[in-house]
Amino acid sequence: MITRGADVSEPLKVMSWNLHHGAGLDGKLDLARIAAFIKKQDADVVALQEVDNQCNRSENIDQAAELAKLTGLHGAFGAAMPYDGGQYGLAILSKHPIGKTQVIRLPGDGEPRIGFLAEIQAPQGSITLVSTHFHHRSGESRIAQAKELLAALAKTSGPIVIAGDLNDVLGSPPLSLFTEPWLHVKKKNPVATCPADHPKSEIDHFFVRGLQPVKEAEVLEEAISSDHRPIIATLAITKP
Repeated sequence: MITRGADVSEPLKVMSWNLHHGAGLDGKLDLARIAAFIKKQDADVVALQEVDNQCNRSENIDQAAELAKLTGLHGAFGAAMPYDGGQYGLAILSKHPIGKTQVIRLPGDGEPRIGFLAEIQAPQGSITLVSTHFHHRSGESRIAQAKELLAALAKTSGPIVIAGDLNDVLGSPPLSLFTEPWLHVKKKNPVATCPADHPKSEIDHFFVRGLQPVKEAEVLEEAISSDHRPIIATLAITKP
């Protein structure tokens, strides 16, 4: 939490959500309801995971572009791999212009994993947002992915937000690698994010560098649109 008297910027509201390619627990593929929920939160930036781009299973829609259109936000997509006639990966939405983007390839077995980096040209200054999604089964892969992502971001200056489905809990070996200057953004109870209908595990997280939480993050009460619940945090840049 920010201490009284700290020299900070105006707050930035950041949201993260694993979309399960738009498929809800009710079996419906409904980007409109996802977009409506995102708009309701009025977030400055949104990190999304499990996003399709022109895949057969999701009606050959560029989901990042469609969500950008439906929310009125800027959008960008980062491909992790070819899939089902299109691409599968991560996305970022933003109220503010998106500058440079970069796909950071992460090691590990099985499904290719990435970090998707975007420079957000916010009024508070340039902020780097990284959407990511670690391996869901292999702890060894998650450790390797955390190490690679942190090494890549060590070369990036300025405030950074890592947001996403890290598929692990606080205190685990992969998440324990996020040491100073990285800060985990704590959530107020209840903290579990998955499965969406009856959450049991806190596997969706925010880690920040050069920012501080204005208040505790929250798990949002959206139990149908995906298999994860979204999370949201209010952050401020800490000025030197």
